[in-house]
Amino acid sequence: MTSGRGNWQYPSGRLEGARHHSGGFAMDVTKIPAGKAPPSDIHVVIEIPQGSAVKYEVDKESGAVMVDRFLFTPMAYPAAYGFIPNTLADDGDPADALVLVPAAVVPGAVIRARPIGVLRMEDEAGQDEKIVCVPHDKIHPQFSGITEIDQLPAITRDAIEHFFTHYKDLEKGKWVKVTGWEGRESAEAAISQSLARAAK
Repeated sequence: MTSGRGNWQYPSGRLEGARHHSGGFAMDVTKIPAGKAPPSDIHVVIEIPQGSAVKYEVDKESGAVMVDRFLFTPMAYPAAYGFIPNTLADDGDPADALVLVPAAVVPGAVIRARPIGVLRMEDEAGQDEKIVCVPHDKIHPQFSGITEIDQLPAITRDAIEHFFTHYKDLEKGKWVKVTGWEGRESAEAAISQSLARAAK
């Protein structure tokens, strides 16, 4: 899914942009590694807190967290949402990721996480995928026994699928179709592919 983050470039294997030269709060995501041991132990830059009805995005030029839009539907993000730094998905943006968290995480924070599955989708811009993660055990033990997406309660998976199926319903010309869930192995393969793509 093409986003308002802009065209992310990785010359010499690095992410261009997200540099802030005037002081103040901003990130240089080129300095954030993809994880401790990707693709199984990754970092996710949070853009949108769990429970938010506002879609935030990190601006690649300034590193600032920008308000992209308010959701048109009366819905809220079912998990913390962001991207895996120093990756590049098929749509030209960093790989999208959700992290199931016990409390809201502020935009701009970086969380250490473990991928457990991937939600495959299609939208008006083409193929899309969301890597679903849980916090690393050192961050919080709540999900320490969860290694695969099908170990989550069905209601949790259903809530994520329902959100992404319907959150664009009131936006003209936009649509989403969920095509299925895949497990941890597929999620890690997608991350590895996005890392290789970014390094070219």
